[in-house]
Amino acid sequence: MLDHAADVGQRLTGRLKPGPAKDLLSGTPAGHPVHPVLVTVPIGALTGAVALDALRGDAAASRRLIGLGILSALPAAAAGLSDWHDTQGAERRVGVVHALCNTAGLALFTGSWVVRGRGSGGRLLAVAGLGVIGVSGWLGGHLTYALGVGVDTTAFQTPPTEWTDACAESDLDGDAPLHVTVADTPLLLLRHRRDVRVLGDRCTHRGAPLHEGRVVDGCIECPWHASRFSLEDGAVERGPATRPAPVFEARVVDGRVQVRRHEPRTLRTNPVS
Repeated sequence: MLDHAADVGQRLTGRLKPGPAKDLLSGTPAGHPVHPVLVTVPIGALTGAVALDALRGDAAASRRLIGLGILSALPAAAAGLSDWHDTQGAERRVGVVHALCNTAGLALFTGSWVVRGRGSGGRLLAVAGLGVIGVSGWLGGHLTYALGVGVDTTAFQTPPTEWTDACAESDLDGDAPLHVTVADTPLLLLRHRRDVRVLGDRCTHRGAPLHEGRVVDGCIECPWHASRFSLEDGAVERGPATRPAPVFEARVVDGRVQVRRHEPRTLRTNPVS
């Protein structure tokens, strides 16, 4: 049942193609997903309304906070749906339940807002709504911290920090991407503008093999969701990816391509690959 609902949902959200709008919802300009930031406004407003009720505060202020929470949930939901569209399997199913809980919680708060507008009451609806949204928040955390949705998929790779042999220079065929594995790290190599370019081969968005993509305007395009990474510095030129691709130094010694990367991030230098 969840898979059927997910199929329908992804057909609808799939109408948003890669481009500026998708980038904005994904958080590409910010360098991080924006959904976790946007949800702080409705959660804070709705929690504040319930807290005011518990403290016997201004009823009108509580209703205004609920209105703010409902309205601010719309852009947060749009960003979340954009992120969810690019998931599969268990992550996709958990995302469906997460969205359903949010919808139910907002429906209860909307009912509370309507009842309050007619006079007194609506407090129990708000408490119930906050409880449901709390469950949804737990599921959102599970999606990120347990299932890794939104996390840079290269965060735990252990790249070579010393010059390490990767391939023969003759293996590089023009702009055709070459996949190799060096020190347990998958790499993409190609010759671009006479120079050897080396990037991490996993898309930072959902882990797609970048070597299966195509070279477009000085970028490698992800074969799954069409993110584009600059071959010069790994920068994200088009989302939905938000984090740049790791870039490696390269040199040619006696016909062999050697690579290395100065890595300041400790999660990448610990042997967890």
